Order: sequence, then structure tokens, then C-alpha cells
Amino acid sequence: MYADWFDAPGYWLAREVLQRGVAAIYLIAFVAAARQFRALIGEHGMLPVPRFVAQVPFRVAPSVFHLHYSDRFFSAVCWSGAVLATAVAAGGDDLVPLWAATLAWLALWVLYLSIVNVGQRWYGFGWESLLLEAGFLAMLLGNDDTAPPLLALWLARWLLFRVEFGAGLIKMRGDPCWRDLSCLDYHHETQPMPGPLSWFFHHLPKPLHRVEVAGNHVAQLVVPFALFAPQPVASVAAGIVIVTQLWLVLSGNFAWLNWLTILLAFSAVDQSVFAVVLPMSAPPARAGPPPWFAALVIAGTALTVVLSYWPVRNMLGRRQQMNASFNPFHLVNTYGAFGSIGRVRYEVVIEGTAEPEPTAQTVWKEYGFKGKPGDLRRMPRQWAPYHLRLDWMMWFAALSPAYARDWFRPLVVRLLRNDAATLRLLGHNPFPDEPPRCIRARLYEYRFTTWRELRDERRWWHRTLVGEYLPAVALGAGDSPAAR
Repeated sequence: MYADWFDAPGYWLAREVLQRGVAAIYLIAFVAAARQFRALIGEHGMLPVPRFVAQVPFRVAPSVFHLHYSDRFFSAVCWSGAVLATAVAAGGDDLVPLWAATLAWLALWVLYLSIVNVGQRWYGFGWESLLLEAGFLAMLLGNDDTAPPLLALWLARWLLFRVEFGAGLIKMRGDPCWRDLSCLDYHHETQPMPGPLSWFFHHLPKPLHRVEVAGNHVAQLVVPFALFAPQPVASVAAGIVIVTQLWLVLSGNFAWLNWLTILLAFSAVDQSVFAVVLPMSAPPARAGPPPWFAALVIAGTALTVVLSYWPVRNMLGRRQQMNASFNPFHLVNTYGAFGSIGRVRYEVVIEGTAEPEPTAQTVWKEYGFKGKPGDLRRMPRQWAPYHLRLDWMMWFAALSPAYARDWFRPLVVRLLRNDAATLRLLGHNPFPDEPPRCIRARLYEYRFTTWRELRDERRWWHRTLVGEYLPAVALGAGDSPAAR
């Protein structure tokens, strides 16, 4: 009856790519949460969940951890989510009835929403909301029991449109360097976590940087409208999005933001385009959707239409917000980043010493991080789509101490104790046998070396001391840091 307008059988492979990919990102997100939470938000973490749920009601931040919290329970939630995501990524949702597959996707969404809503500052990134919204839409795509619903595919394109168009608008309204095409003279060097190719991107000729920025404007401000055009125009638009996102994957570390955007682009790619590069048979025949599933998809579409009022108003408004959620369920959000580009890179370098009373002759040893710049001779690493939360927040801390007001001193206290969970977040601990007696932090200006400096000195970075970020402190009464 409604199959003629409800079903989109030509997008069955697009559904497979989108659902398997989103499940894989869920897997990475759950594993990252399991490996990092104890030091960040655990019972004895820098921003403990028990303290948060005691202050913030369920209606503001719905989460299973309002019912109960312990580190063991949080770990169980993370690893349960990882196991379920692995099963779905492997195609397990196609081996069970449609209702079971729908519940599996709903469970993934509820579990990760529970983590994000108690994650506080550590989970305040746009790609957390993007994963939750994409995961919710993946639930509406069904499984092999039915053809992909056309409405769900349009919702995925609408999400992609908001990601791309929102990012384009925030740039044009923000830093003048986006309008004079000079932002990439700085961005590859000053972005939060450069990757292994960022040094080379930074040293591309400036005219090519201008082309990069202009191409970005076209990809984010013009191409998104073509996602809603008939085929093959929509597939061409999706291809442009995929290529530009792969360019961003190569040039930096932005967790799973770029990969999720690529996956969403496949919602606009139909079978005829896949057939150009893959041997394809006719779409498998699917039964019409059961009434309850059709009702679920229609209800999800109606909900999206209603909730779209806020992101549309945000995009059209003169004071556009970046990466904002308008409801506690992180559905139908607004996206966009890098409205402002730094011209200079600053880094906070944490150092410790075994001396109880530091002097001018004190030897300070530097802590190393896994992803953020530190050692001048270490080539930047590729971590995305895995997300190093502490490393990213250290970038914000270097921009302003206000970003680190609630967690930096707790971090220092844990380093003064050689806290095992905290040290696992770092790349190098200079005090493996016993904790330091004092710790300090200094602010440096970092810049990429020149071609000659890299060749002759084997250094990727050059740094200049700016000043003191945190004076030397030691553990005082009550294990609080006291100045030395």
C-alpha cells in the first residue's frame, strides 16, 4: 500500500555502509570511554559523576547513572555497548527480526546518551551529539527484513546538510581570514591536534591554501543543497562531501567527526553509482515494512521536523552557535566549528621534580602526552577516529586558563600521587618509580619548523617560552596543591 512512496530499494547498499559505519564509530566511542573514564569522570576522577548527578536532575541530563553509579557499573555499560556495537557492525542486526534490530540500535543510543550526559566538559564536543543523532537515525533505517525507508534517508541527508552548511556559515560569519581565504595559512599549525601530514599541509604554497579555503566554501555552502536534488546530482554532491572530508582526515585529528560525515554522505548515493565501481546485481526484493515500523519512521520524521525549528533558527540567526544541542536527548542539533582561527599555537607543558624545594638549579622533567605536541622531535601521530579527551582539553587550556578552571588542578594532584588511571592517559611519565615532589606548568609558543630545520635538526616543532602557567606546587594538607 504505502511501499511505493515509503521504500527506497535502490539504497540498500547505502544503508549497509551507513549502519555498519555508525556501529563501528559507536564501538570506538565505547572503547574510548572505557579506557579513559576513571581519571576523567570516575568516582575519584577530576570531574566525578557521583557529584554531577547529585547536582543535576535526570530531566536535564537523562542517564542510567542517575539510577546507580559505580566505576564497575560504568565500565560494564561501556563494554556492553562495545560488544553490542561489534555485533551490529558485523551485520548481526540483519540476522535477527526487525524489532530486535530496532531495539539493538535503541540500546546503543541509550547507553551512549547516558555516558555523554554525565561526561561534562570531557564530552562537550560536537561529534558526541553527531554520533547520537546519527545512531538514532540508523535505528530508523531498518534491516534486511525491509527496504530502506526513504524518509530515514532524507533525515540522514538533512543531518548532513546541517553539519556542512552550519560549518560553512560559522566560518563566513566569523574570522575574516575565511573571507580573505587566508585561514589555512595558520590552521594546519594551530588546530587542536595536528596529524602526521599536518606539517606538510602547512608548508603547501599559499596560493594552494587559498584554493583549499575556496573549495571548502563551495563544499559547505553550495554543495549541501544538491544533496536533495534528483539523481545523479545528489550522488555527485555526496562524492564532493566525501572527498573534502577525506582531505580533512589526512590533514588533522578530529576524532570521528569527519568519518561520520563521510558515512552520512552515503545516504545520497544510490545503486546506480555503486554499480559504476562495484559489480552489482538488482536490489534484493524486500517485503513492505510492518505497520509498527512505518509508524515509527513517520513519528521520527515528524519529531525531526518539529525539532528542526531550533537549528534552523540558529543557522539563520545573526548570533549562530557552534555545536549546540537544544534538548537533553541530543537530537536534531546544530553543528559548526572553527569560526575563529588562531594565528599562534600555544601549548601547556607540565613538568615535575623530585626536589621538595625547587631552586633556580632544579632539573625539571617533562610529562609527555599521547597526541598533543610536546617533544619537539616527535612526529605528530594519527589518532582519529579515536578521541584523546585529555589531549584535546589541554589545547583549550592553552587558549585560556578559564577552560581548565575545574579540572587542571585535580589533574596536577593526581600526577603528584602518580595516580595509575591518570598516567594511563599520558604518553610518558618521567617518574615511574615514585611520584614527583613538585609540579609546575609553563606556557610555550609552538610553531612548525621549516624544511631546513626538519632536514638538519630532525625537529618537527620549534618552541619559545611565553611564561608561567602554574607555579610550582606540592601536595599540602588534605592533598590539595600548595605553592612552593
